[in-house]
Order: sequence, then structure tokens, then C-alpha cells
Amino acid sequence: MDEKKIARAEHKYARISPRKVEIICNMIRGKKANVALALMENTPKAGCELMIKVLKSAMANAENNFEMDPEKLFVCETFATGGPILKRGMPRAQGRMYRINKRTSHIMIAVAERE
Repeated sequence: MDEKKIARAEHKYARISPRKVEIICNMIRGKKANVALALMENTPKAGCELMIKVLKSAMANAENNFEMDPEKLFVCETFATGGPILKRGMPRAQGRMYRINKRTSHIMIAVAERE
């Protein structure tokens, strides 16, 4: 049985909430790679810049490491999981402090060739 080749790229410890990135992941999942790239370039979301870099890296990995045709690539898998949380504080009244969570993400995009 012919095994399907998948090229992937990751961005770990990205300083953005996974909730914000997951919106973009859902938007591009299953789309052709060129279409997904065009969608992200024209979407005013915070995580689009990071996702564009990761998608371009995955496409380059597919072309250079697996000799796939860049015109046939599609986004077969993409997700963002939570990374470590940087805990910071904001001074409040009467000497108290409220916690502020600075969240990080691990972003993964995988591309494959569609026949």
C-alpha cells in the first residue's frame, strides 16, 4: 500500500493565545495551500502573520525534502495547542495583585499532495 507523504512545520512557544490561532486553523483546514495563503494574507487577524510563516515553511519542506509539486499541495492538518503560560501581575487597590496570564501556543501545519 502506498503511504501518503506529509510535510509539516511547527512554531513552538508563539506569544499568542491558542484561542486566537485556532480560528485561523479552522479557516484554512482542507484548503489548497495557495488558497489558504491568500486567505490569511487578506484576513485581519492577529495570528495570520505567524500562520503565514509556518505555512510557507511547510510548503518549502514539502518541495525540498519530499519533492512534492507545490501546485498540488493542500493543508491536511493544522492545530494550535497551548504552551506554557507566563504569569504576570497587575497591582490593584489595597496592596493586592491580580494575575495576568500571558499565553503561548504551539502551532503545527501539515501539507500533503492531492491527486
